[in-house]
Amino acid sequence: MKSNIDIKNIAIQAIQEEAKAVADLSQRIDDDFVNVVKHIINLEGRVIVTGIGKSAIIAQKIVATMNSTGTPSIFMHAADAIHGDLGIIQNQDLIIAISKSGTTPEIKVLVPFLKQTGNTLVALVGNINSYLAEQADYVLDTTVEKEACPNNLAPTSSTTAQLAMGDALAVCLQECRDFSDQDFAKYHPGGALGKKLYLKVADLSDQNEKPKIPSNATIREIILTITQNRLGAVAVLQDEKIVGIITDGDIRRMLENHEDLTGLTASDIMGTHPKTIDKSELAVNALHMMRQNNVSQLIVLQGNKYDGIIHIQDLLKEGII
Repeated sequence: MKSNIDIKNIAIQAIQEEAKAVADLSQRIDDDFVNVVKHIINLEGRVIVTGIGKSAIIAQKIVATMNSTGTPSIFMHAADAIHGDLGIIQNQDLIIAISKSGTTPEIKVLVPFLKQTGNTLVALVGNINSYLAEQADYVLDTTVEKEACPNNLAPTSSTTAQLAMGDALAVCLQECRDFSDQDFAKYHPGGALGKKLYLKVADLSDQNEKPKIPSNATIREIILTITQNRLGAVAVLQDEKIVGIITDGDIRRMLENHEDLTGLTASDIMGTHPKTIDKSELAVNALHMMRQNNVSQLIVLQGNKYDGIIHIQDLLKEGII
């Protein structure tokens, strides 16, 4: 068994090897890369990404990234392609074939069929002198000096380089399309990332009660209202205008500071500068405001009118935090 120091050093060396492989890619961003980006931008069809083994796994990730950033893409396993899946490919599609060696048997069998379709073929390859590179219309060079594997065998640095090159493609396409955060939200409606970009304060606060009391409300009325609505706070209104807020914390401070509660009203214990947010704001902005002001609730407004309360628990339930 290796010592703790040895294990740490092995991990550091592996990370450094892979980091070098990625850093070296910056020297290989050439005209072929630019032409591939331009070709995809003007593509009427989709990007078909194929590979075998570990390269197939990288291909799936590249497809997922492209789809989520506005480039319609499909994964096609290289082995399945020669057993019927070639039917996936349409006339206007572009094909990216991923391979470290560019000479695996499945790739050598597949490439002639891909050439027959007349589609543009891009080789994302770790050997620019390989069969795949020679047959491709464009070559994206992901050559690595050494795998992070101590035997220089297991795909480690090479697959990391493939992944980074795919990300570089996706990011360039995203930038060229002016793909905005709102566009991103359309493709991620169910996840936390998407919710941060489209979920509004109203989507959450409208599900809550809208607790309110007048400024002359008694302590009993205050406590009952806060308890019944379970938001940890109540808005204090005077002539339908917000004049303050009372939270659980205000109740505790009242008990600490007053022996006799007789005659106390809402105006005696309320906070007079409540933090507010319009219901049309993004929910994530409510989170930022809560954190900046170290509060758990915000008064929700519609224009200048009181419209309810949003609580930090509302954000937690939606996975915003």
